[in-house]
Amino acid sequence: MRQRLSSEPDRYRGRRRVPTPPRSRYAAVVTSAFVGAGVVAIGAASQLPDAKAVNPTVLQNLGEVSAAQDALADRSADDGDRASRGEERGAATTKLSEEQAAAEAWLLPLDDYEFTSAYGVRFGKLHAGIDLAAPEGTPYKSIHAGTVTSAGYMGGYGYAVTVKQDDGTEIIYAHSRRLLVQAGDKVKAGQLLGEVGNTGYSYGTHLHVEVHVNGSPTDPIVFLRAHGVDIKLKIESVLGALAAS
Repeated sequence: MRQRLSSEPDRYRGRRRVPTPPRSRYAAVVTSAFVGAGVVAIGAASQLPDAKAVNPTVLQNLGEVSAAQDALADRSADDGDRASRGEERGAATTKLSEEQAAAEAWLLPLDDYEFTSAYGVRFGKLHAGIDLAAPEGTPYKSIHAGTVTSAGYMGGYGYAVTVKQDDGTEIIYAHSRRLLVQAGDKVKAGQLLGEVGNTGYSYGTHLHVEVHVNGSPTDPIVFLRAHGVDIKLKIESVLGALAAS
């Protein structure tokens, strides 16, 4: 090892050397710094609201939102089920409507006619029905479904047909030239009953129509209009059109 000569300039002469702290002391300083930072962080964190101390209103709102979402999901599922059931019921209803159309239809007795006489007093007596003029032999049909209770010659009515409905209402078709049904027959709306004629006490070829409710005659114009049939305007009910199609 070379020894420094006394004649060599001392580069360190006049300078103060800062002593290096011991390793253990340096570690203690660093450790203290980290501990201090941790204490500060803990102190800052202690100022945050505790999860257990959250505002009850906030918790309630969160609960309501969650419940609303669940309700919407349940309602969507229910809507899907109802739509499926609705489609099934729709198919059944369509079929049922076709069957009901035949039973509940109300139709005009003639396809073409001229309204010639109304219900009311005529020549001092009650004209208990209406008269629809049409060429002799024109087929006429049942206005509504029912059972034929009589079919034959009926004095002043000439050859006539009486159809009784399920509710007891009776419709009489008179002055026929020929009858196409007989007592006991079940008929539907639109089924042919006979042909227009001039038999009995009749003045000209026409179809006389009477309606009896509870055994008493009533104005056919008013009665049929309540069931969707307008004699004067020659309009049938919607169900009637469905049954005839």
